[in-house]
Amino acid sequence: MNKLISPDYILESSWEVCNKVGGIYTVLSTRAKTLQKDYADKLLFIGPDLWNGKENPLFTESDSLFKEWVNHAVNTENIKVRVGRWNVPGEPVAILIDFNQYYKIKNDIYTDCWNNFGVDSLHAYGDYDEVSMFSYAAGKVVESYYNFYLKDIEDVRVIYQAHEWMTGLGALYIKKNVPEIATIFTTHATTIGRSIAGNNKPLYDYLFAYNGDQMAAELNVQSKHSIEKKTAHNVDCFTTVSDITDRECKELLDKKCDAVLMNGFENDFVPTSTKFVNNRKKVRAKMLEVAGKLLGQKFDNDTILMSIGGRYEFKNKGIDVFIETVARLNNNFDLKKDIIAFMLVPAWVGGPRQDLLDRLNSKEEFDTPLENPFITHWLHNFDSDATIGMTRYLNMSNSKDNRVKLIFVPCYLTGEDGIFNKSYYDLLLGMDLSVYPSYYEPWGYTPLESIAFKVPTITTDLAGFGLWAKTQNAGDSIESGVYVVHRSDYNYSEVVDKICEVVCSFSQLDEKKVSAARKAAGKLAGNALWKNFITYYYQAYDIALRKAKNRKQNTY
Repeated sequence: MNKLISPDYILESSWEVCNKVGGIYTVLSTRAKTLQKDYADKLLFIGPDLWNGKENPLFTESDSLFKEWVNHAVNTENIKVRVGRWNVPGEPVAILIDFNQYYKIKNDIYTDCWNNFGVDSLHAYGDYDEVSMFSYAAGKVVESYYNFYLKDIEDVRVIYQAHEWMTGLGALYIKKNVPEIATIFTTHATTIGRSIAGNNKPLYDYLFAYNGDQMAAELNVQSKHSIEKKTAHNVDCFTTVSDITDRECKELLDKKCDAVLMNGFENDFVPTSTKFVNNRKKVRAKMLEVAGKLLGQKFDNDTILMSIGGRYEFKNKGIDVFIETVARLNNNFDLKKDIIAFMLVPAWVGGPRQDLLDRLNSKEEFDTPLENPFITHWLHNFDSDATIGMTRYLNMSNSKDNRVKLIFVPCYLTGEDGIFNKSYYDLLLGMDLSVYPSYYEPWGYTPLESIAFKVPTITTDLAGFGLWAKTQNAGDSIESGVYVVHRSDYNYSEVVDKICEVVCSFSQLDEKKVSAARKAAGKLAGNALWKNFITYYYQAYDIALRKAKNRKQNTY
């Protein structure tokens, strides 16, 4: 077997560099530490400068890093960049771009992309222009950096990795203007696959029959689909994050991935030993207190704390399944303990409930629930919110005779929410069980983070993480740390019943078996550390660099 070719420089662009939006931020920010060990300041992340002159807490600007190039880029090429460090473990170099100047020539940019690669930007709307101008600017930055520092270095090996359709235009720009650079494009979820699932159309049973271009037109995502598809077909190495999304790419983008890059993580955000135990005890006490004040009753420490978290994608993330599970569990005689089921899902939050705050600040005991006892923070769209609507549809009450209570925490948990004043990871630490019954989940960081905190987790085989867990001799029992439920387009009710069964079986475990399940969860999470998954990236680098090398040889 040939030895893998390694890059000398790695440049990566994403809308989520120094911009905490979703799962891609976690991918890049946790992986940075592992790559930084080998590449130091030859690993460069490129992101948008969105803070409009204000201080970005995720970025520390430097006056000395690449000073000569920055002066050249800004003063000679009119490329507006700031260079510094991304404030994550490893502190890699980050280049933030002000891309606003390119809006005035966007039609010329789109025309070139159509003429060179057949990208359809005609049907663009919403955020398409914004991210495309960033992507184009990222391409210009890479071209400038390469020409300034690397162009004259003999046999220098450079990788440019672009993440999601938002960075496709820049990858194509580099393909045309700096062909010496090897390009990688990673789709974390296809535009059209997410749209099909999000519009309540069956995705999996009919995947073989869908035409991606036709469905993009039907669902009005032609331009996003077009840039994603053309980039996938034109880069040196096309990748995604799981086998299930690879199948999606093959059918909807007409391009099978060259490599699958599973999402790892670093566990340095997980407290260790004594701190873990103490913090868990404190946060559980806080959660039981909030629940007690909201619902007007006391809960003992034997109560199971269960949760779901993530983006507010009601069907795709399985939030509907989670709520229905709570409703059905209340009629299940196999349940041996009371449960408080927390939905840690940001919505259109207004602010913390004053009536709940008043109770929390009072030393009184309360034996009556507050009005609307499902929610800790008010919503701007309370009457039209999907979760509130489903609780009404299922005639849920959170009454004292309900053994399972549902509490919706609809805010970003940064430690300043006004009720818990704890981070998401703090609350996760206090959980006994988590449920992520996803319908559309290319990977699934939420269940992975859960087991990292030694919280046994229920997920599905429509999540990349769920499929991976089954390869690790887990998934068939909650005592293995993870239970993987089979899910398809049409077995919603069966999924709910199976989750109820697993939750009931968990409630019947004695303390020793619960401890063993928590230990198994933590051990399984260790298999997904970046030190184990980074090898897939080196394989992708090799694929891209070999194609770039052949292209260069054929040019001369």
